[in-house]
Amino acid sequence: MIGTGVFTSLGFQLESLRSGFALLMLWVVGGVAAVCGALTYAELGSTIRRSGGEYTFLSHIYHPAAGFVSGWISATIGFAAPTALAAITFGTYLSSVFPVLPSRWLAVGLVVLLSVVHGRTHRTSGGFQRWSTTAKVALILALVAAGLSFVAEPREVGVLPSADGVSNVFSAGFAVSLIFVSYSYSGWNAATYVTGELRDPRRTLPRALAAGTLLVMLLYVGLNYVFLRAAPAEEMVGRLEVGYIAAGYIFGPVGADLMGITLALLLVSTVSAMVLAGPRVLHAIGEDYPTFRFLSSINARGTPGAAIFTQAAISLLFILTESFETILVFSGFTMGLNTFLAAGGVFLLRRRQASGGQSATGDGPAAEPYRTWGYPVTPLVFLAVTGWTLAYILRDRPLEAGLGLGLIAVGLGIYAVTRARDRRTRA
Repeated sequence: MIGTGVFTSLGFQLESLRSGFALLMLWVVGGVAAVCGALTYAELGSTIRRSGGEYTFLSHIYHPAAGFVSGWISATIGFAAPTALAAITFGTYLSSVFPVLPSRWLAVGLVVLLSVVHGRTHRTSGGFQRWSTTAKVALILALVAAGLSFVAEPREVGVLPSADGVSNVFSAGFAVSLIFVSYSYSGWNAATYVTGELRDPRRTLPRALAAGTLLVMLLYVGLNYVFLRAAPAEEMVGRLEVGYIAAGYIFGPVGADLMGITLALLLVSTVSAMVLAGPRVLHAIGEDYPTFRFLSSINARGTPGAAIFTQAAISLLFILTESFETILVFSGFTMGLNTFLAAGGVFLLRRRQASGGQSATGDGPAAEPYRTWGYPVTPLVFLAVTGWTLAYILRDRPLEAGLGLGLIAVGLGIYAVTRARDRRTRA
């Protein structure tokens, strides 16, 4: 989860919000929504016990067409776009310290390298992810501690609510800024993409999703407080490398360069997580649709190599052709719509179970699934916050919203063609 968004989005948020209270509330509201979504997804994942995330959920709950479009979104936007964004940010931070290094080619090299790593074995893949994530959390905690201790002239953040701050919270700028925050929290649902490979998902999914999301919320609030406390807001407005700017005020020029390298290395873990989880969606599509059968292949070491390198190719296309902000808003809207439909499906799933449906689906023995804590309030909170954000994007960012809806329409068209072709093949 931790990666591109928290190290880049503050500069975009400052363009419409200047209240410290409102800026920090963005991360609290986004975190609460993500926790509620995580608890809801834990029930979906422990009930529908198959890897694939929203692709599997929507296929089972609504219709195979909905699942196919969700998989199409996950393949083209949900993982490939965040992978590209994290890699671009990695290149931007590293080239800020070493201007001779081209940022885009640094991004390309990172995606290629990690695809090779995760295409080898589960042991290599999981071990690298544990190591890189542990290092990332430790370095963020160190940065927060330094920002609280070593800033020579700390800025007044204004964390307490005021009339201006409260009005900012209910403004259009706050709602649109939530898309950046929602993107920063994206990844809270990643464990559901490997549900079929987990031991006892009823126990492990809620723990991984909820506890991980709560920890990240605390880290995000602390990190943004330090950014606002350390650096003048005017210097961060519209800037991508806000972490590097804040580090300059905490550690000085040399320390800022060291921190820039460190922050770049932190993003390696983010790209790694996306390269690990995303191809499982492509693999599930390959299992279900003969047209895409090549995506279902497993190499001799047990990893979905074809799916991993297909996603890498899409990420590289984004890196080489699109701008950072265009990718972020476009992908944030589309992914938000995807998770909105999946979380809403928990109500339909329970209704079917109440009418005599199975308690669990997927491989292995059926078991009573995890039940969302706080149901129905928990999923309704997630739906309310996500729906509010999507509505404001439709109103204030019609171009990005239109592109997202267009991508969905293309996915439906591909589904219709694929189904017709598969029927002819079987015949």
